[in-house]
Amino acid sequence: MKEALTLTVDGTEPMSAAVVSAVQQVCDRAEAQGGSGILTVHVSGAPSGDWTSGLDVMLVSKWERTLRRLERLPVATVAVAGGDCGGTALDAFLAVDVRAATNGTRLLIPRDATATWPGMAGYRLVALVGTARIRRAVLFGLPIEAPEALRLGIVDEIVDEPAAATAAVAGLASGLVGKELAIRRQLLFDAATMSFEDALGPHLAACDRALRGTAQQEAS
Repeated sequence: MKEALTLTVDGTEPMSAAVVSAVQQVCDRAEAQGGSGILTVHVSGAPSGDWTSGLDVMLVSKWERTLRRLERLPVATVAVAGGDCGGTALDAFLAVDVRAATNGTRLLIPRDATATWPGMAGYRLVALVGTARIRRAVLFGLPIEAPEALRLGIVDEIVDEPAAATAAVAGLASGLVGKELAIRRQLLFDAATMSFEDALGPHLAACDRALRGTAQQEAS
């Protein structure tokens, strides 16, 4: 029986080596499961005060690279946000396949001493909804309320019970192979930046992989 994979990220806690390690450990377990199962990420909380004190760019780089690993896992991933959600919580929330929020959730890009934090949450938000519709949140830190996040497509659904979101993703991912899902996810990412000519090769390679897999199943 596959291990139930869960991760909790508290955005009130400062970015730290412990937070990076916690995400890396759950990624290790997900990758060890051979491309099956679902990872559920629970996120809440946002930083306040002088939350960047003691940070250095090496730690920020490790965090961002760890999030990229989370984003590319060979399993389906779902995050459920509750309450204010910013900092590391928002980062993790934006790095999954399906995002749900409870009523009253607010997504926040936190501020440092001079402006909003210039991390990759802004990049992911723009990739999701475009520059114009997210400008005020990225530049001025204005909160994105759950209904607006749903309207913009940042949140896929608003739920009363977090377990319902996980169950829905389990239904969507039923019968899918995680490694193949990861390939489709990468093709989806590439579509936003690649020309048709550059994207054709990877798509054809994925098609060939799928056809070979079908042929092997039929021959067995």
